[in-house]
Amino acid sequence: MAGQEQVLYTEDNIRSLDWKEHIRMRPGMYIGKLGDGQSADDGIYVLLKEIIDNCIDEHAMGHGKSVRIHIREGEVKVRDYGRGIPLGKVVDVVSKINTGGKYDSRAFKKSVGLNGVGAKAVNALSVDFAVESFREGQAKRADFKRGELTNDAELAPTEERNGTLISFRPDTEVFKAYSYRMEHVERLLWNYAYLNTNLALYLNGEKFKSENGLKDLLNNNLGTDPRYPIIHLVGEDIEVAVAHTDAYGEDYQSFVNGQFTPQGGTHQSAFREAYVRVVRDFFGKDYDSADIRSGISAAFAIKVEEPVFESQTKTKLGSAEMGPNRPTLKSFVYDFLKRELDNFLHRNPESAQLLQARILQSERERKDLAGIKKLARERAKKSSVHNKKLRDCRIHLGDSKKERNQESTLFITEGDSASGSITKARDVQTQAVFSLKGKPLNCFGLTKKVVYENEEFNLLQAALNIEDDLDNLRYNNVVIATDADVDGMHIRLLLITFFLQFFPDLVKRGHLYVLQTPLFRVRNKKETTYCYSENEKQDALQALGAKSEITRFKGLGEISPDEFSHFIGEDIRLDPVVIGKESRIKEMMTFFMGKNTPDRQSFIIENLRVEKDLLEE
Repeated sequence: MAGQEQVLYTEDNIRSLDWKEHIRMRPGMYIGKLGDGQSADDGIYVLLKEIIDNCIDEHAMGHGKSVRIHIREGEVKVRDYGRGIPLGKVVDVVSKINTGGKYDSRAFKKSVGLNGVGAKAVNALSVDFAVESFREGQAKRADFKRGELTNDAELAPTEERNGTLISFRPDTEVFKAYSYRMEHVERLLWNYAYLNTNLALYLNGEKFKSENGLKDLLNNNLGTDPRYPIIHLVGEDIEVAVAHTDAYGEDYQSFVNGQFTPQGGTHQSAFREAYVRVVRDFFGKDYDSADIRSGISAAFAIKVEEPVFESQTKTKLGSAEMGPNRPTLKSFVYDFLKRELDNFLHRNPESAQLLQARILQSERERKDLAGIKKLARERAKKSSVHNKKLRDCRIHLGDSKKERNQESTLFITEGDSASGSITKARDVQTQAVFSLKGKPLNCFGLTKKVVYENEEFNLLQAALNIEDDLDNLRYNNVVIATDADVDGMHIRLLLITFFLQFFPDLVKRGHLYVLQTPLFRVRNKKETTYCYSENEKQDALQALGAKSEITRFKGLGEISPDEFSHFIGEDIRLDPVVIGKESRIKEMMTFFMGKNTPDRQSFIIENLRVEKDLLEE
């Protein structure tokens, strides 16, 4: 075409990449997003998981009762006590794509890692990678750098127990300024422990072990007390723990062959559908499915032969069958619940009565809200037309139901100046902005009615598209962006309270973040450094000179759009809002957002005193 540069397409344009070059050029195909360790699904945790998955598969086949993990200063070591890699294949197993023992179903049945990729991806994306295998008194070691073999050691005698030791250090050329957050690693290890009750895992010496499987998982993760004792059902290739609370929404933690599937899939859909059918049959009532599942919290694990996941990161199951010559997932899950859940409810009439009471409560609330919700939807639709609150990103414009992109982000901010700066600085393709007007309402202890009656909450809910089902969430990352002052902190708390009160699953699934913005700008005539803490400021002064100009940012509106582009681009710093294993949402919100209590006053005074002491040092 005229005006366009003509590009030749010849044999010289065709390239063949070897395995490590392809992984390093397209890491997202193998480990999802890269990240820096702030988020639980960042690449460095996928690397760790790929190695541990191999240990779990060994344990599942009856080999090895413990796994030891050490993480220090970015280096990871994982030791299992399984059979060990066959010594003549140690190099091949970690450096040749489509090489591994899991293609042989006799050696690995119902395994997670079936594609022969995991350990190779870790190898290619690590600046240093070492594998050692110990089998029957002999040891074999191989060392690599970014996938290149640097040492292929001879067999040597050893007194080590059978098993495998993998050491690796993620490459900073790929993972910029990464660091492992122990809360994410601990959650990963607890999931392994819940699913393998005969297995002990150790992280830097700390033990992770579960006696009661998914019942322990649910008990440790419920944000509030259940309406009835947790129902725990175990069968061949399936385990279920389920309860109802007074929380809103539905909360599921599903697993396939020991693999956590945060995006669900066919197995989770089968469970949700089967649960409704069994409950309706038991009570002989055609209850609305939303009422039956309102407030449900469930953990669900299933074992499938040759599972098919929708990506290499295995976050969503695509299989519809249990395996060759086995039933469909739907029929298998339904038959199990029809037998076991129905029996449990017949044997435990008190629990059945409490479950029915929760269903009826949800039904009443739904009917009471029907009129209000209709008016609220009309207001939200009208506001959306005029685009008063939301500056959407291009991947969503005109399609509120579109499946969220893994990189899509919604910034929630307050005030015209702050929202204006972010709007001008954002990536319009994947980043959207929702502008609040003043401080939102403290909704702690209020019913969901307030979400529809309060304009800010109603429009925010509509923008996120989470009224009916969190699976419809339009943005993968929901980021609270407020000033780093007292008012900004208060707005941040009020927004977190809103999500914990009405949409706790959004927080539990790792979608909610707080944006870090710099407190200081330090610059001389040649260089500018942005600092997020007093310590960083002192380091910058030392590097740039004591006579450098220092600017203290008091609010987001003071940061120009040109500068803001640095803070919400590749180098964005996000703090995930994480609910700890021991945290109970109701008690936590009562303490922080309920009526003033002497305990909270003492907490505030003590922490102000600590902060004052730190500033004086």
